[in-house]
Amino acid sequence: MSAYLFAHFKEKFTPDGEQVYFGISKDGFNWEQVNNGNPVLESKIGEKGVRDFTITRKKDNTFVILATDLSLANNFATKYKGSWDCVNRQGSKYLSKWESNDLVNWSEQELVKVVDENYGCAWAPDIIYDEENQDYMVHWSSRYPADSDNFMAIFYAKTKDFKNYSAPTMLCKKDDTQIIDSNIVYENGYYYRFVKSDYNPAHIILERGKTLTGSYERMPAFDVEMNKLEDGQYEAPTCYKLPDGSWCLMLDFYGCEKEKQGYVPFVAKDISTGSFVRSDKAFSFPYGFKHGTVMEITDEEYERIKKAYPNS
Repeated sequence: MSAYLFAHFKEKFTPDGEQVYFGISKDGFNWEQVNNGNPVLESKIGEKGVRDFTITRKKDNTFVILATDLSLANNFATKYKGSWDCVNRQGSKYLSKWESNDLVNWSEQELVKVVDENYGCAWAPDIIYDEENQDYMVHWSSRYPADSDNFMAIFYAKTKDFKNYSAPTMLCKKDDTQIIDSNIVYENGYYYRFVKSDYNPAHIILERGKTLTGSYERMPAFDVEMNKLEDGQYEAPTCYKLPDGSWCLMLDFYGCEKEKQGYVPFVAKDISTGSFVRSDKAFSFPYGFKHGTVMEITDEEYERIKKAYPNS
């Protein structure tokens, strides 16, 4: 692989922001818009808005997008009464899904119900292939039960075909605060799990484990750089390998006006150290990317996307 695709949304006050946008890059650091910065897919069902994307290449070389079925532009002030607590408890139990053979021609949007009515909103899905069991794990954050004072935690379901899913199971929780926005990558026998902690610390944390759903250990070296950041202003980690073998962690900075929000990169030469260093100076993107996932693509796929979604 020698190029990258970033599936994301834009944080705006209008419904067009909560749709599927693509950014592309040849080096994972300098990003280009496609389709004149307009959506490449739009939500027509459910809440008619989608946020917090994940995209993955399946083992059969086809692709799937999953996203939170949520439109704050359409529903925050009305359905959810202007309350984030109401969104967390009463938001959609579904994920939006699209599939493709080529990253250009996409299936009709579907809604996948991953939790029952006892859960709160199903937030921020992510996908990781389980090397041991040879299936896919979809993980997300929810409150359970929805009407309780329990903190939001990370839950998962297993699937082989993205049509049939196992019952939701808790993956991890934090006893003193909620955790959200999990992202997991695999390297040399370890799974590395990034999650956003709301408190103690109020930033992203990194853990690693030998099995996907087993025990994980905290990697304190990661906290060194995170402790330099303003508390509670970064979320939505997405981690991927750069062409030179180092790892880039993107964190979504939301502590500013909506139109200026976007990602900040941190780089680790060796992910096993847990030591990531902020690396803004070599980074560029044409507008504010919001919560999404980076996936490696081929040169051919890169050119196909540019041709299908040209800029005027």
